[in-house]
Amino acid sequence: MKTGIYPGCSLNGSSRDYNESVFALAEAFGFKLEQVPDWNCCGATAAHNLNKDLSLALPARILSLAEQNGMEEIIVPCAACYNRLTVTKNELKKDPELKNRISELIEMNYSGTSRIINVVEWIDKYIVPELEGKIVKPFGHKVACYYGCLLVRPYKVLGYDRPEDPQSMDLVMTKIGATPVYYPYKTECCGAGFSISRTDIVANLSGKIIDDAESRGAEAIIVACPMCHSNLDMRRNDINKHWNKEFEIPVIFITQAIGLALGLSAEKVGLKRHFVDVNIG
Repeated sequence: MKTGIYPGCSLNGSSRDYNESVFALAEAFGFKLEQVPDWNCCGATAAHNLNKDLSLALPARILSLAEQNGMEEIIVPCAACYNRLTVTKNELKKDPELKNRISELIEMNYSGTSRIINVVEWIDKYIVPELEGKIVKPFGHKVACYYGCLLVRPYKVLGYDRPEDPQSMDLVMTKIGATPVYYPYKTECCGAGFSISRTDIVANLSGKIIDDAESRGAEAIIVACPMCHSNLDMRRNDINKHWNKEFEIPVIFITQAIGLALGLSAEKVGLKRHFVDVNIG
């Protein structure tokens, strides 16, 4: 089966560290990942608020390109992109007339045959079964697994994990030697796309997530979304100022944590690109 990957705008820009860790993990387990050729922005986070057809056409074109290139499965690391592609596939499946209209709009045949999975699903399916005997440096730290708003919602469309108390990342982290803490902020919003327009909102909401993680003894926050990572990591100075506290807990992509447990270097998995120093391994 041919597996493609849709990096989206973030993984080729502000979240190159995430991209590096995904490909480092794939390389460590012998998986060949091929980017969807000539991919475009999926429209997250604003298109669906501006133009309905545009919000469907952008993801549909990506999925059509994947189909044309024989990609039966597409890994979508960004939770926002994953949400938009999955929701689009669901809407077009329910409405053949809409599907035909969008196909005409993008001037491509869209069938909806490619399966869309997020990074945690990919890890569950392909990495976890191969972990035994490969862990050389167990990730022996207490962690708070933060899923954010979009990784498991809307549940009726995505059908992955539990919408209020997801467990998939927690279970993966236990496999590499970490101890997940009880964390009620798992799916609370970090401020999402307000990072630039309303940094004060991001500072307030992200601060709550970080503060709760630290209060429970977590040594790292584990994420699988570039937007969540950006708000919790890049906006740390704004968060500290808003809360009048110096939060030091690092924010690590789940792929980076697994890479460290495999013995990959911090540079190999992109940890040197973080704003908040990662002093654990």
